[in-house]
Amino acid sequence: MVSFEKEKKIQHLELKERLVGVTRVCKVTKGRRYFSFSAIVIKGNENGLVGYGFGKSKDAPEAIRKAGDRARRNLQKVCISNGTLPHEQEAKYGGARILLKPASDGTGIIAGGPLKAVLESSGLRNVLSKSKGSSNHHNIIKAAIKALSKVRDVYIIAKQRGISIKKVYNG
Repeated sequence: MVSFEKEKKIQHLELKERLVGVTRVCKVTKGRRYFSFSAIVIKGNENGLVGYGFGKSKDAPEAIRKAGDRARRNLQKVCISNGTLPHEQEAKYGGARILLKPASDGTGIIAGGPLKAVLESSGLRNVLSKSKGSSNHHNIIKAAIKALSKVRDVYIIAKQRGISIKKVYNG
């Protein structure tokens, strides 16, 4: 649950919304078929904040709106150094496995489908990625967010260990 103060701060941010997909879902009963929609949305400020949301409703625009609201509530901070990641990171969610590698300037985002939307929304400019295992959009997005949340830069590591940045490099 997001606090009221945090919710107020989030509303002032310039968040860009990317619709990953809308799926029509059908529930079959004895009497008839019930149709509804499921939507996946990625939101981010392209400067280190990214979140995802899933929404379901009987009509598509309502499902997209719900997904956008949930994405805004699930925002997470991402460490970015010079437009790329500080180090290689791997994560797994369900059957999906994601590998993210830092890349040199001018490489761009080498990713496909929902993974590219997550990386662009977070503000990363140069990343190499590999999606292994399941191609389920839900699990790929969750694995990507998990991998990005585990990334730490040298300043965070030094602060957590209570030592100087020089000691982090020198051991």
